[in-house]
Amino acid sequence: MQFDLDKSYQILERTPSVLRILLTDLDDDWVQGNEGPETFSPYDVTGHLIQGEKTDWRDRATMILEYGTAKSFVPFDRFAQFEESKGKSLKQLLDEFEDLRKDSLSWLRSLNLTETDLIKKGTHPDLGEVTLKQLLSTWVAHDLTHIAQVTRVMAKQYKEEIGPWIAYFRILNF
Repeated sequence: MQFDLDKSYQILERTPSVLRILLTDLDDDWVQGNEGPETFSPYDVTGHLIQGEKTDWRDRATMILEYGTAKSFVPFDRFAQFEESKGKSLKQLLDEFEDLRKDSLSWLRSLNLTETDLIKKGTHPDLGEVTLKQLLSTWVAHDLTHIAQVTRVMAKQYKEEIGPWIAYFRILNF
């Protein structure tokens, strides 16, 4: 599929609701479980998405539109949520994510981006030149990847319990 900003909004708008519906009122075993050391639980993923709203997508889009390739993006701390989420309930994180995402999308819509804007370039500290279109496409893919991660991590909580059916569940064999 080719990038389409309206189609991107369809995903970006739904991510907070998908997580809220999936995770609200679940036992900690579901939301705190992970895949081992240095992996994310659904709780951690929610915090990670918050950090993206605060320090990644909007900041990088602004850098592209205001500075082009003259300034490199600030590196994104993919693990900041471990400190930033401390002491917060999952409900607090879900509420915060929803509020931040609404604000981000309102801001993005206010830009009235054109095709010319979408091909503007910025500089990623590791990847080099990237376009605004690539950044926005990545935002959508990032959301979907983390939704898949949340469901995979949750499914793995029963990996040892499903017995021979494991042969039918590729998601459990990663």
